[in-house]
Amino acid sequence: MYCHTCYHYRNSYIDHSWVNWFYTYYNNSQNSWDPYSRSIKLTDYGPRPFVVNIDQAAKQNNNYRTALWTGENLQLTLMSINVGEDIGLEVHPTTDQFIRIEEGQGLVQMGDSKDELNFQEMAYDDYAIMIPAGKWHNVTNTGNTPLKIYVIYAPPEHPFGTVHETKAIAQLTHE
Repeated sequence: MYCHTCYHYRNSYIDHSWVNWFYTYYNNSQNSWDPYSRSIKLTDYGPRPFVVNIDQAAKQNNNYRTALWTGENLQLTLMSINVGEDIGLEVHPTTDQFIRIEEGQGLVQMGDSKDELNFQEMAYDDYAIMIPAGKWHNVTNTGNTPLKIYVIYAPPEHPFGTVHETKAIAQLTHE
């Protein structure tokens, strides 16, 4: 998709300065994004301006959690939840959360207390989950493949550059 799009732009612009800057910046900078390989180095790019194929990045991530972009008021993390596992029952008192499922399926649970999760819905590829600040919540992988999701926190929830290879490692950090 990107190869065709970039080729189209390259041939349709009279002034090629933007395209030249684009290729020079991404081919010579610390960013390792390459529109031809459709691969991205999974690291925290915040708070710089950043554009990403989020579907590809989420599916490429094999860590339990990887911070992809951390700004002052917003954070984007990628998560891969193994079959039968969950993100872990949690609450963020002052942080709203958005979760999108890129691949897989899961049971979404929310409630006003950890003992009263009275909201339950199944969610699948392309579903979005909005979690208000102060709501206890959990997402459990009910499928037979890893659940690939991305999560947006406002404000940020994890330190810049957070990478947790497994859920056990994430629990040890007590963030």
